[in-house]
Amino acid sequence: MRALTNDLIVKSFRDLQSFIVAELEKIDGKGQFMSDEWFRKEGGGGRTMIMEQGLKIIKGGVAFSQVEGEITAMMREHMTMKGHSFFATGVSIVLHSAHPFHPTMHMNVRYFETDQGDEWFGGGIDLTPIYIDEGLARSFHGSLKRLCDTFSLDSYARFKDWADDYFYLPHRQETRGVGGIFFDHLKPKDVQDKQRIFDFCMDLGRNFPVLYANQSAMHHDSPTEEQLYWQALRWSRYVEYNLLYDRGTRFGIVSNGRTESILLSMPPIATWKYNYHPDEDSLQFQTLRYLKKGLPWV
Repeated sequence: MRALTNDLIVKSFRDLQSFIVAELEKIDGKGQFMSDEWFRKEGGGGRTMIMEQGLKIIKGGVAFSQVEGEITAMMREHMTMKGHSFFATGVSIVLHSAHPFHPTMHMNVRYFETDQGDEWFGGGIDLTPIYIDEGLARSFHGSLKRLCDTFSLDSYARFKDWADDYFYLPHRQETRGVGGIFFDHLKPKDVQDKQRIFDFCMDLGRNFPVLYANQSAMHHDSPTEEQLYWQALRWSRYVEYNLLYDRGTRFGIVSNGRTESILLSMPPIATWKYNYHPDEDSLQFQTLRYLKKGLPWV
């Protein structure tokens, strides 16, 4: 077995980014990703790939990063990291769809280690529809369960509950969308276990384009003003979550990361309406009823 070195993890994640970008361009059929290479004076850098005004993807980002440096006091406080220095690499994706009946989707896989010999993997994927279609939500979760079953038979249930708790807006008492899976601080027990966790992360990444294609395959008529307004309202929830609770955003900020790449997840527009309540017979109201923890999608 080839040793899973940091260099190999970095190369694999960078190749994963290239694969996902190429597949998403095929799925979109019009848009192309722009490449933005960047460097961090404290150590490391990355490549941020951005698509805007595609046929299906109105704004999308696929970011690769490899950063290292000092574990600062702020990082210790906000990320409970120990030691003097860290190394981190990963791929993060957020897609915002042009049509309100196509979703926002997010995925992240990452690897961390410190100079004290601590190492772990993390990641996840979640689906945030503007209008929730129960069949599409079940299909999404069914695909994730099949993927998780190749890792361990209990991982889908564990990672799904973790996602319900993580992708949650407590001040709204609603989930961000229909969830997915989330895992963090998966610490390998040995060399074989490290390879196993890494392979799972890579499988999750390679499946992202397929999952997005399934969620955005159906053709819809041009959206109405009402549908676009609801889309902007739901995007505002996405902004709230990412700025208040998302760990990746927080790590980027406290580690003195690159602001443009950290905030690539922001939607193109967002609207806040004071005390908005949709009509009870509307699709908007039905969507809100699904934004709860613990729904059995499979």
